[in-house]
Amino acid sequence: MHRLRHGDSGPAVAEVRSTLASLGFLHAHAVGNDQSDAREYWKDTEASFDHPLDSAVRAFQQHRGLLVDGVVGPATYRALKEASYRLGARTLIYQLSAPLYGDDVATLQRRLQDLGFYVHRVDGYFGPHTHEGLTAFQREIGLAADGICGPDTLRSLELLGARVTGGNPHRIAEEEVVHRAGPQLTGKRIVIDPGLGGPDKGYSVPSEFGDVYESEILWDLASRLEGRMAATGMETFLSRPWGANPTDAERAETSNAFDADLMISLRCATNPSPLANGVAGFHFGNSHGSVSMIGQVLAGFIQREVVARTSLQDCRTHSRTWDLLRLTKMPTVQVDIGYLTNTYDASILTNPRMRDVIAEAILISVKRLYLLGQDDQPTGTYTFAELLAEELAAADRI
Repeated sequence: MHRLRHGDSGPAVAEVRSTLASLGFLHAHAVGNDQSDAREYWKDTEASFDHPLDSAVRAFQQHRGLLVDGVVGPATYRALKEASYRLGARTLIYQLSAPLYGDDVATLQRRLQDLGFYVHRVDGYFGPHTHEGLTAFQREIGLAADGICGPDTLRSLELLGARVTGGNPHRIAEEEVVHRAGPQLTGKRIVIDPGLGGPDKGYSVPSEFGDVYESEILWDLASRLEGRMAATGMETFLSRPWGANPTDAERAETSNAFDADLMISLRCATNPSPLANGVAGFHFGNSHGSVSMIGQVLAGFIQREVVARTSLQDCRTHSRTWDLLRLTKMPTVQVDIGYLTNTYDASILTNPRMRDVIAEAILISVKRLYLLGQDDQPTGTYTFAELLAEELAAADRI
């Protein structure tokens, strides 16, 4: 779709205005004089993308864990459509050809979760886990277990309600997986996802060896991380070949096929201002209160280790609903390891020795995750040599 931004006008802008008004992000007077005007406003071919709409779009993006840029691109438009669905407005069913996404699905997942039939992410995606939870609920209350959320199923969900709500079974399930995995890294399966690829080289940074491209930095960092992980006995997979730049959804699909324990995505940042700098971490989390606890913990470890070892600015960790974080089955973190448009950050990222340091920081963070706080060492002090020696000693004991 055409990206909509401040200054645009037309029916598509009118649709965005109407949707944001119905969701409470745009005051009624900014859409029309009364409710009937608001409902008809989407037909207005002269609707303009003004300052109030720009503010409303940014507020919506912030609320939904999207990139806050005030631009209605594919991701924001899709999120607007999903947010507009209310449970009961359409029949919900698991279908491979055209998967269903929406807040109505998230509401269904939450109700099934409260009743004990669903223990996975409340992510608004009607996938196999939602289908299984729904059919189990239908079977339990004597309805046809067809996995279709129609009027009879909705009525039963309303009548039963939930006597006890809250809690986070998905978080408990993630924790249990890490507990069962044990502290040793040997045998852990990790997907490493270097950004860009193929003809998409990204930002170019001058160095003493000539121009260095963003894609080269990320691929080299991924290779260094892969080598260190392999040395500890971990199984590693790359989300893409050297010559390709798949979409985030394609990267997630590829990674899911590996049945991995974790996914670590590596990215660089750029900004029109050369003052923007620092490292930031991202994990799955949405406005429905669903958060990847393991992703959140691992992102925090990586953030602290990288900052301690490189003196990059700490831009903290954040929950997001980006496709890469949302569509992966395993806990996934994305690390934006610095701004190539900033002189200091670029000097770190173009330095091979510092890429070694960052790779080791990420590996140490994964080890900290599986140690679960036991026999841990202060941030920035645990070395790769110590970790490797411990892993080899543990393997000898086994």
